[in-house]
Amino acid sequence: MKYIYLLLSTLGLFSFSCTKNNPGTDTKENFIIKTIQVDSLNSQTVFNNINYNPYIKITFNKNINTSTLPGNITLKDDQGKSYPFTLLFENNDSSLIIQLTDKLGALTKIYCTIYPQIKSVDNTNLNTSYSFQFVTKFDNTPKFPTITDDSLLTLVQKQTFKYFWDFGHPTSGLSRERNTSGNTCTTGGTGFGIQSIIVGIKRNFITRQQGLERIQKMVDFLDKKAIKYHGAYAHWLDGATGATIPFSQYDDGGDLVETSYLMQGLLTAKEFFDAGTPEEEKIKTDITKLYNNVEWSWYQNGQSTLFWHWSSNYGWKMNFRISGWNEALITYILAAASPTYPIDIQTYQNGWAKNGSIKNNKTFYNYVLPLGPDLGGPLFFEQYTFLGVDPFGLKDQYADYELQVKNHSLINYEYCKQNPKNYLGYSENCWGLTASDTYDGYTAHEPNNDRGVITPTAALSSIAFTPKESLQALRFFYYQMGDKIWKDYGFVDAFSLDKNWYADSFLAIDQGPIIVMIENYRTKFLWSLFTKNNEVKNGMKKLGFTAPYL
Repeated sequence: MKYIYLLLSTLGLFSFSCTKNNPGTDTKENFIIKTIQVDSLNSQTVFNNINYNPYIKITFNKNINTSTLPGNITLKDDQGKSYPFTLLFENNDSSLIIQLTDKLGALTKIYCTIYPQIKSVDNTNLNTSYSFQFVTKFDNTPKFPTITDDSLLTLVQKQTFKYFWDFGHPTSGLSRERNTSGNTCTTGGTGFGIQSIIVGIKRNFITRQQGLERIQKMVDFLDKKAIKYHGAYAHWLDGATGATIPFSQYDDGGDLVETSYLMQGLLTAKEFFDAGTPEEEKIKTDITKLYNNVEWSWYQNGQSTLFWHWSSNYGWKMNFRISGWNEALITYILAAASPTYPIDIQTYQNGWAKNGSIKNNKTFYNYVLPLGPDLGGPLFFEQYTFLGVDPFGLKDQYADYELQVKNHSLINYEYCKQNPKNYLGYSENCWGLTASDTYDGYTAHEPNNDRGVITPTAALSSIAFTPKESLQALRFFYYQMGDKIWKDYGFVDAFSLDKNWYADSFLAIDQGPIIVMIENYRTKFLWSLFTKNNEVKNGMKKLGFTAPYL
């Protein structure tokens, strides 16, 4: 059976169309459907905003034998649930009106099927089955009282912060990978969690002493219990014992990129705790030790590049070079900055920049994309490195990074706004594609892998680059979608209006950037801390970066 589905082209505009299988010709010999009308429009146009109690009229070219209708018209949703209705007749029984018994809810998707067992009064069977779909309009009523944007930003930071504070592992303090992961903690997400704790101190969600004690607990655990692989940590580790939890079959050892996110968070904390007290001097010393112990140059495997993974069981079997453009620029910066195991600029140029082939410089939606894949890829490419590194005014021989982060975000925004795949819900207010949970697993959502799933962290963590567009999304997520996606730890990981699916998960690597990037948008606080670190400055200069803060 062939369907043309109702699609949402812009926020709140729900479209509907109809087609028939093996269409016949309007002759005396054939019994066909001439038109299908939903609300005020007919099936030869695009329908918008279907009412909760829709008017559905089907007109045939002959009078209907009404005794053949029972069982041959169905209204069902995605799960196969049937919706009861009554029938009225007009025009000598050549038109029927379907009236649903109960009012529908918002964003209810209904499939109507009309079977060929229906006959006309001259005993002619309907020439084919017909199917169409409609979706009720979005509920635009605010779910929460309106507050100022500044208050809303604080609320989002505070609620999301609870993930790292209330849900941190009780033994180690490390950030659990997700809200259902038990002892499984994430190395990179812990780095984001450390930065989030610093925001929590600044915003008075916790005291400075509370934050210091929590981060010191993490540092002690990372130093004394967590297994290290030439100074690097595994992607996942057991928050109770420090043992490695394999991420995949061969990924059971050091993960240099995840380690770099952890070190980004730790070096930010090192700059933050500057009071000169014995406790704060101790944490600074301990963080320096952890950073200096990472054998960045060893992860070159004797080559002019960095490698992502090494395992004591499988060695370099994964053979995954760290090359750009993606989320791993921070890895090369911290490797170059290391006072103990540094890399040189040739490793950056050959390994990361691929001797210039990292460049794109094509135009998408009128925005030039300096680096990376066409249409930019998932938005976390522009977020993880720049939780600590300030991209404004940052340049090297390959790119203007301010232009890169802004234009990638705007390309993602424009793609969702224009919605070339006609997914339900996409609009200028509802946008953002990045890696997250989805209705059947986990994937890196982006324009070239678009499955109709919006991930709140994508738009919200771009707020420092696209404040207008990200604030539009924030207001929509909170006020319009809040009854479905605003929960105990902030916004859930992802949702799909097209599938009527809403995650119940929270992931550290998605929650952390929301808190941090909102703060960078508001005060540039994390940027100012990380980029005043002398090792970081020296490493960036070594790689040829220029910026006002270097």
